[in-house]
Amino acid sequence: MESGLIVVLALLVFIVVTIAKGVRVVPQGDEWIVERLGKYRVTLTPGLSILIPYLDRVAYKVITKDIILDVQEQEVITRDNAVIVTNAIAFIKVTDPVRAVYGITNFHEAIRNLVMTTLRAIVGEMELDEALSSRERIKARLRESISDEALDWGISIKTVEIQDIKPTESMQRAMEMQAAAERERKALVTRAEGDKQSAILSAEARLEAAKRDASAQVALASASAEAIRRVSEAIGEQSTPMMFILGEKYIQSLERLSASSNAKMVVLPADLQEVLKRFVGGRQP
Repeated sequence: MESGLIVVLALLVFIVVTIAKGVRVVPQGDEWIVERLGKYRVTLTPGLSILIPYLDRVAYKVITKDIILDVQEQEVITRDNAVIVTNAIAFIKVTDPVRAVYGITNFHEAIRNLVMTTLRAIVGEMELDEALSSRERIKARLRESISDEALDWGISIKTVEIQDIKPTESMQRAMEMQAAAERERKALVTRAEGDKQSAILSAEARLEAAKRDASAQVALASASAEAIRRVSEAIGEQSTPMMFILGEKYIQSLERLSASSNAKMVVLPADLQEVLKRFVGGRQP
């Protein structure tokens, strides 16, 4: 009696396990790879599927939704021997589950390493300044370079984003020192240009002043010459008017000299009377 019960229980367990192995429900966003006796048989799409128990088995469960792959940070040497740190993130999608599982051992790791090596190659062809300012161009070249290889594995590269690209700490310090030196150089150049312009303007001002002084002297000389000519024409051969004018100027000069607060003593010529007589038209005895 007990042995019969054990057989019935074993039979029930066998039936349950058989049904569980034969009836499979694939969730949305997944595709399952089924093998029969170690060989690929069919790909199960989302929904209810029936398998032959003990002959068919689900070998791989592949996610067909977009997959996010984080590419680890790495150091890259640019063409001008500068060291920068960069990392990326890739968005991929399995378009052919069979090729994804049978074409490569681990497509996640394959794509991650492919992005890293390609990123090193692209940045290595650039100068430091170009690499730091060409994020979009690097992203486009990176996606273009790995798309064909990923397609052979049944993987579609949706996009690749450069998360970070920056110099190392030592390079940042060197760049800060270089920037400070460049600012100092520009300041020195600006000051030198200012001094140069100031010197030029001062020289031009002195030249212009000299030209105007010369013009004034020429004009003054011309005016004096014209005055002398007119006086000569006016007095002709007569010296008396000229002597009278000179005497008047002489007397005015003596008056100013005597009126000056700095004058302590005024010396008059001994023959003052004779001189005045000449100036006013008198004759010597």
